[in-house]
Amino acid sequence: MSEPVWYPHLTVAAIVEKQGRFLCVEEHPRHNNVINQPAGHVDPDETIQAAICREVLEETAYIFRPEFIVGLYYFQGSNGVNYLRVCFAGTTEERQHEGPLDPDITDVHWLMLDELKQQKLRHPIVLECINDYLAGKSYPLQMINDQL
Repeated sequence: MSEPVWYPHLTVAAIVEKQGRFLCVEEHPRHNNVINQPAGHVDPDETIQAAICREVLEETAYIFRPEFIVGLYYFQGSNGVNYLRVCFAGTTEERQHEGPLDPDITDVHWLMLDELKQQKLRHPIVLECINDYLAGKSYPLQMINDQL
């Protein structure tokens, strides 16, 4: 009998920097306030780039324009689930609305790196992605070949 095939959860995250501040969301998974990048799961039949644009809009009300990939991150969350995160860097346009965001998001912040380091982060991978971005890690968007 063959063993079941195991798959990691495919997620996306965005890094947006303006004048030394990073776009972050405050969220409350399991009633625990933490800071994260705009991030989330890729939906079925959705391209990876479409997923990050959707997630940033849902969580921050900003339109996101991915410019490059910072990296791929394979890690285990505090819930024991394994994730493969595609981290993008890009720019945003004006906020589209001030109304309700994704239900798990309590606020949107623009934080300096020092401020971010003092926050309770959703996972250490948040800071690792930003450190890689600051180190200049950059891969072309064409690295992803969505066939949907």
